[in-house]
Amino acid sequence: MNAKKWLNRFQEAHGHRPWALVTGGSSGMGLEYARQLAEIGCNLLLVSNQKVELEKVAEDLKRDKTLQVIPHYQDLATETAAEELFAFCQNESLQIDILINNAGMFFFEELTKENQAKALTMLRLHTFTPTRLCILFGEEMKKRGYGYIINMSSMAAKLPCPGITVYSATKAYLKSFGKSLYFEMRPHGVGVTTVCPGAIATPLYRLKPSLLRLGVRIGLVGTPQWLVRKALNGMMRKQRVVKPGFMNYYLPPLIALLPKRLVDKLWRKLK
Repeated sequence: MNAKKWLNRFQEAHGHRPWALVTGGSSGMGLEYARQLAEIGCNLLLVSNQKVELEKVAEDLKRDKTLQVIPHYQDLATETAAEELFAFCQNESLQIDILINNAGMFFFEELTKENQAKALTMLRLHTFTPTRLCILFGEEMKKRGYGYIINMSSMAAKLPCPGITVYSATKAYLKSFGKSLYFEMRPHGVGVTTVCPGAIATPLYRLKPSLLRLGVRIGLVGTPQWLVRKALNGMMRKQRVVKPGFMNYYLPPLIALLPKRLVDKLWRKLK
């Protein structure tokens, strides 16, 4: 769908420029969401726990004087994060038309007592906070009769592998949650799109830049620009699931065929 046409239709139907809330909006895919939404013509509320980077992104995007860009520094991995963010929007009279649950983290380690704090942080960041944000902002969207929600899952939702035990499980939750919520919100005019990318060249995975560039060149790793363009196009169409790239279709079934003994052997070498 042509983004400018979508924006014109939105403004004609609702009488205002849309506000988009992007969590994790200071880097990686969140930053790319912010850039592409700004290009479309959306006002932005960017939320991140990276204060310096967040303020720089907001200043860069504010160069377009027609847009409003608000940086909001907040840790979204706390038990009350969603309620605090919703209260902030209400206090600032911000009507969120697009909610993008993008904030995330990653670690590749065996799950142990020593890293359980990281695991609990991931659980809150990937499951608890996005769920509450969908409920809180989703209720407002339902009352208005329109709105858009994007939940960032992953191809890892179909890859329960050692080393990403909690990551793959939380992404599986987001995938199931978003696909079900789609049907609950659809009668109220609210679109819920679940995005399931494969590997994307962002700092999330902490790989060497040379390895990321190689992955992009040979087609195993996608770029944030490519993924976000696909995701926003799916959002504007109120598509239920966006899972771009051939790896989404071929890699999970191939990995599922691996013998358990081989998986054990590979894990012993990697950990």
